[in-house]
Amino acid sequence: MKLTSPLVRRAALWSVAGFFVLAPGAIFVGAAHGANYNPTETSRRNSGTPNSSIVVKNKAGTVIEYGNKYITYTAPPAKLDNLGEALYMENCASCHGNQADGVPANGTTGAYPDLVGLGPATIDFWVDSGRMPATDPRAIEAPRRLPRLTPNQALAIAAWVNSLAPSLPLIPSPNLANANVSDGAALFALNCASCHTIEGDGDALASSTFSPSLRHIPAFQVVEAIRTGPANMPRFTGNLSDQQVDDVTQYVTTEIEHPNNPGGFGLGGLGPVAEGFVGLLLGVGVLVLVCYWIGERQ
Repeated sequence: MKLTSPLVRRAALWSVAGFFVLAPGAIFVGAAHGANYNPTETSRRNSGTPNSSIVVKNKAGTVIEYGNKYITYTAPPAKLDNLGEALYMENCASCHGNQADGVPANGTTGAYPDLVGLGPATIDFWVDSGRMPATDPRAIEAPRRLPRLTPNQALAIAAWVNSLAPSLPLIPSPNLANANVSDGAALFALNCASCHTIEGDGDALASSTFSPSLRHIPAFQVVEAIRTGPANMPRFTGNLSDQQVDDVTQYVTTEIEHPNNPGGFGLGGLGPVAEGFVGLLLGVGVLVLVCYWIGERQ
């Protein structure tokens, strides 16, 4: 059949162009979510809650471990409670209060966050990432820095705060051997890149806040951030399964931590637009010099 009409030919060209523009997006979204994805479903199995393949409780009926082959969540050992209380009183009580309820010694309610009921993963993330104890308690956003306390000390503080009101999520341990890095890249681009950039370098946000760089972060802290939603970050519990979180963690700790740069120089991971301008500047600049040299020879 011949397309003799200009209108028919134009429609055919637009159809082909539309396929190449829209099809990758459709494939991308389908790969990222899966056929049965439902962003409003919070009761799905293996979504960072005790609704998991494995659930372990102590004699009092409190959940002390849950998870699956992708991520295991474990409560801090109760034997760390005494150490955690001492460390908390020394490093945290001046702001969050002796009862971790956000009421400091001067009795100003609501001046600082209430920590009771946040879950040990939240407390561990803030302390072990160096954001707490804060260098400036009045800062709009606490930056990641070299931790003042050791990982075991951070875990001890999380254990004591959690003993006040046992809560979730528990401390995650991802099993990256079961992760799929290509699925993680798709999920990262869909859920994380808009703030952290596709290179994971972080970027400025509104009202003097920022999304931090994702480089040099241990795998369990990536999971803690995804499941607890620190600062301006949304909390991905219910809309991402443990398998998907495991995939994202694998991508962050491998491809972002050690970029491949298949095109050659990474140019600092500035992104395709900025890197395109650099390439254009260098390419056109070299061509101008070559043309000038040829003209001089003539």
